[in-house]
Amino acid sequence: MPFQALDELLDETIQLPIRGTVYTVPAPSAEVGLRTQALLNAAAVAADGGRVDEQVLGDAAERDLYAEVLGSAHAQMVADAVPWPALKHAALTAMVWITQDKAAAERFWNAGGDPSRLAPNRETRRARSGAARSTSSRGSTSGTSGPRTPPARARGKGNHPRSPGPRSSGTGR
Repeated sequence: MPFQALDELLDETIQLPIRGTVYTVPAPSAEVGLRTQALLNAAAVAADGGRVDEQVLGDAAERDLYAEVLGSAHAQMVADAVPWPALKHAALTAMVWITQDKAAAERFWNAGGDPSRLAPNRETRRARSGAARSTSSRGSTSGTSGPRTPPARARGKGNHPRSPGPRSSGTGR
């Protein structure tokens, strides 16, 4: 079977409802997608305390990334006087879509961008999959694995384990 035309297989837009209007965000160009991916990777590295490529952040700062990721929807939102928090949330949602996928963008959008509102869904998924348990299994220990061994005795320099008690050696001790 030959490959089908990709534009027939992919839905290359996301629909964002704001104040009664649905804005269609088109797929970004390859250049915008690659730059967005690089920017978010750099942000993740910076958030983890790593060293960030200044060129990546400098390039992103020079461009209006929100307008680029929203495409034609950006001009419509500005013309409709969409409030800044809504436009920002739309742009961040588009970035999630670009760097991850549509399902992740929907979760981000529906959580209002608040990561704590995403947590219950993860807990629900874990509970459904059986991954989360309310109690430890009987065989579990306090984070250790393998057989339990008694703690080793502290030994000072030149000390050896003592015998259980004094023996009569006939030396008059």
